[in-house]
Amino acid sequence: MRIVLCGNTFPDTTNALLRALPVEQGDEVIVWSGDSVDTLPADIDVLIPKMLRIDESIMAASKCRLVQQWGVGLEGVDIDAAEKLGISVAYVPASGGNADSVAEHAVLMILALLRQLATAQHNTRTGVLGAPSGRMLAGRTACLFGLGAIALPIATRLRAFGVRLVGLSREANADKIAKYQLHKFFTLDQKEECLRQTDILIMCARLTDETRGIIGAREIACLPSQALLINVARGGLVNEQAIVEALRTGRLGGAGLDVYWQEPINPTHALLQMDNVIATPHIAGITNDSLAEIAKGVAENINRLRVGMPLLNTVMQPRTP
Repeated sequence: MRIVLCGNTFPDTTNALLRALPVEQGDEVIVWSGDSVDTLPADIDVLIPKMLRIDESIMAASKCRLVQQWGVGLEGVDIDAAEKLGISVAYVPASGGNADSVAEHAVLMILALLRQLATAQHNTRTGVLGAPSGRMLAGRTACLFGLGAIALPIATRLRAFGVRLVGLSREANADKIAKYQLHKFFTLDQKEECLRQTDILIMCARLTDETRGIIGAREIACLPSQALLINVARGGLVNEQAIVEALRTGRLGGAGLDVYWQEPINPTHALLQMDNVIATPHIAGITNDSLAEIAKGVAENINRLRVGMPLLNTVMQPRTP
């Protein structure tokens, strides 16, 4: 099988995949920069996007049989084009090590912001003792915006800190309310009421046409003064200018961002110049454990494609040879 990883981001995925594939099959794994379709290798079986948009021109030129997402989000794949060309599209669900890794990263960001970690490190280097005065996590209200696979391990960890948990999602679900052990649940039409009591807003939702920009200036204005916003889901869920302005004016106490509107984010972006922002390069789900687990899921579908078995977690079924 000829497998092409598309893009130069997430460098550790290549070795993770090679370790997961059966050595005896002699699969060829190639990293393609994505600079030009003209440089795309020939006779491709599987395309794996690495933050590179897979459009109709790439799929048509590749003549691949499968576009296999490394993880969950498929917003970078032209599903309509795949259907037109008869190409299967699949993903790996967020669960286990991946979801746990994202949850741990979210907690890391929350604690770093509350305890002003950047300032504390600066003070240590400059001989300032006993400052800054941080804030405790215990007793605060955290809102999980979106109750999918990522939100559950975040909820589990935050409960251990004595956090009051509320959920915000499209519609009420009694099973989820019990499973997440929420103190209260709000539907989207109750969004502003929910935000008014939220100290820490954690974005866990999928990015869709409905959720794009769902947190803007109006929603941020509903949050209590000095609230925190954590985004480990997708940058497009939050209006870019609204969060910049809210952080600049102090309306928001801080933001923890692992995802952005354009990735990688421009190093000169205003957010990266702010002391009240913890920014990381889309690594919330990137740990040795999660990479191995995702690679296993990707390899499973490649092996199924190899022998003609039905693929797992597809949004488009494979074409008939």
